[in-house]
Amino acid sequence: MDKRDRKKDWQERQEENDGVIEGRNAVIEALRAGTPIDKVYIAKGETDAALGHIAAKAREAGAAVVDCDRRKLDGMSVTHAHQGVIAIAAVRAYASVADILNAAREKGEAPLIVVCDELSDPHNLGAVIRTAYCAGAHGVIIPKRRSAGLTAVVAKTSAGAVSHLPVAKVANLTACLKELKEAGVWVFGTAADAKQTMYQADLKGPAAIVIGSEGEGMSRLVRETCDVLVSIPMKGELNSLNASASAAILLYEAVRQREA
Repeated sequence: MDKRDRKKDWQERQEENDGVIEGRNAVIEALRAGTPIDKVYIAKGETDAALGHIAAKAREAGAAVVDCDRRKLDGMSVTHAHQGVIAIAAVRAYASVADILNAAREKGEAPLIVVCDELSDPHNLGAVIRTAYCAGAHGVIIPKRRSAGLTAVVAKTSAGAVSHLPVAKVANLTACLKELKEAGVWVFGTAADAKQTMYQADLKGPAAIVIGSEGEGMSRLVRETCDVLVSIPMKGELNSLNASASAAILLYEAVRQREA
């Protein structure tokens, strides 16, 4: 590894470590202070009462609690004194789905929402949030588990959009989609095998656009909950796009239809 590569590797690790809270007292104090916490990683197999208390408080605060191999904790640790627990702070508090719907209502606009189904790459999530904000979407929804959260890397990739666009984190994405449908929002899922293209979809009304994960696409239950499945026309031999690129294309098709 040459000097330039070492510098890049160091910078990437610094980005990932930003927002890391290590050690039992530090994590407890962060929770007591109301610091927005995205995830709490706890050493797998530990039966310590203090760690159990931290896990309970973290869940009460809406954070995801993840049982984690101690070697992974060692790799995440900056201080090398994590005491079996590491928390990842969110750069801002999460909104609620109601907040997103209210944002659209206050602007007198039909809701335009992006739903990320287990998007694990923080750079992808940050890019989606940035595009959603620029396209005039009213918010982004992510699941509590198996998803990147509002970490420092996401904030940086979003170019500051996380400070302006509501992002909601929900425990059950399928249940959330059903609630959106009850509120009059049509749910459009992106799928390569969909019979209808995005140009045939009516995105002028209340719409939630679901973007699947990088590798697997939408999960089965999420796919089955969608009102409409749409595809992005593809040329050549590839049949899929990067998740953030797919979100950008669908969002700006919605913009085009709404401004026509």
